[in-house]
Amino acid sequence: MTQSSARWRGWRRFARNKLSVLGAVLIAVVFFCAIFAPYVAPYPEHAGVVVNFLDANQPPGAKYWLGTDTVGRDVLSRIIFGFRNSLMLGAVVIAISITIGTAVGMTAAYLGGKTELVLMRITDIFLAIPSLVLAMAILGLAKPSQLYAMIAMATVWWPWHARLVYGIVRSLKYEGFVVAAEVVGASPLRVMFSELLPNCAPNLFTKASLDMGFVILLGASLSFLGMGAPPPTPDLGTMVSEGAQYLPDIWWLSVMAGMGIFIVVLGFNLVADGLRDLFDIVG
Repeated sequence: MTQSSARWRGWRRFARNKLSVLGAVLIAVVFFCAIFAPYVAPYPEHAGVVVNFLDANQPPGAKYWLGTDTVGRDVLSRIIFGFRNSLMLGAVVIAISITIGTAVGMTAAYLGGKTELVLMRITDIFLAIPSLVLAMAILGLAKPSQLYAMIAMATVWWPWHARLVYGIVRSLKYEGFVVAAEVVGASPLRVMFSELLPNCAPNLFTKASLDMGFVILLGASLSFLGMGAPPPTPDLGTMVSEGAQYLPDIWWLSVMAGMGIFIVVLGFNLVADGLRDLFDIVG
């Protein structure tokens, strides 16, 4: 089977997986809303500092489809802008984590020896501490903001990518194509990034898709605890936290924001399952 036919079979299998297609549609809708938030949101000005007490605490209805919050801001508009913040946080954290984790895991596995021992023990130390606890500890040293939340989450997430790449490279470092590159005089950097990295890419891509959902969920958890983007920035975790104070009377504040988080996480998880099957065939 040629590479192109395998790729075609993989995409056909992905397209026949109704759950993966559903996840792709959910992610596409979320990305569309996030990118064009000022044009999609019914009341884009409600993403900022707006007070409208005349419409405060309105339940879902014809004017405000998902209701309003305690100061009269449209919940749907704030959720749409919250998607933008969540996706940006997830993309930055995943990009930093993949970069650091790939460099650490590949260097440790390929060079071996004391380098492997030191790098992987450092990785194990980070993995031994629960992600949420470590992120909270880091954020406790800084003023709550979106930037510091990204840094804290990237700090706790890179070890997972390091472990993944480490395992793949260890299984490939003695394969024929690697040995051949070494025989012709390729440098360690060339071998790692020209020969080994392409073989890690499918697994990294699948894990990145799965991790996006978990990173967004972790970011929402930090925001729920008051360690995310400060008000009035629309943040899904903050909206759930604020609405929890008024349950069960003003239920839509927490429920609708929670549904927004659920949709994003579900979409990325479903797509990750489809990508895993796709790369299993292509690989």
